[in-house]
Amino acid sequence: MINSVETTDWREARRRSAHDAIIDAAWSLVSEEGLAGLTLRDLAYRAGITAPTVYAYFDSKNAIYDAMFGRAAMDFADRMAEPSDYEDPRVALVTIACRFSQFCTDSPTRYQLLFQRTIPGFVPSPESYAPALRALAATQEQLALNGITEARHVDMWTALITGVVDQQVSNDPGGDRWTRLIDESVDMFLTHCQPTHAPRKAASRPTRPKGKKT
Repeated sequence: MINSVETTDWREARRRSAHDAIIDAAWSLVSEEGLAGLTLRDLAYRAGITAPTVYAYFDSKNAIYDAMFGRAAMDFADRMAEPSDYEDPRVALVTIACRFSQFCTDSPTRYQLLFQRTIPGFVPSPESYAPALRALAATQEQLALNGITEARHVDMWTALITGVVDQQVSNDPGGDRWTRLIDESVDMFLTHCQPTHAPRKAASRPTRPKGKKT
């Protein structure tokens, strides 16, 4: 006789597998058609199921977006939580900024879903949004190591780095016109937010011996 617990576990695993397969298909679809191109009919076709089957797992298109958001937010949190090999707080902060930039530019569609309000009426659920909050908390810890603790400065940081990424994604996809400015942007940010932080001295240029021309 089959154990009822084992049966329940099997059914839950099967349901989770089907749920994940639909989200895989959804990401595959929007990577080609954009977030606005997600339709239940096309999604069902991509997943190899019928539209009513999609509704058996998701009661609306926004529920699909929410599951997509949750997965992307989890990937984002895991990426930002990767340890840094740098002891210098400034270098570690640059590393985090570059890591964020790489994550976003690797998938502009994922960036749009996580960080831009491009879908009318969609707001992620608290459960799906929770990993993004963990990623922000990790960034705040790194900012604190650089002496940045004021809420307005944290807001400034997110505006600055997200702005750099937005310019890159919007105006130079696949390039580095804006992302190559991250190192300089971090210096500018720290100089502004740390009034007592002594700016780094520019490397002294060798003086030209008097009477000689080169």
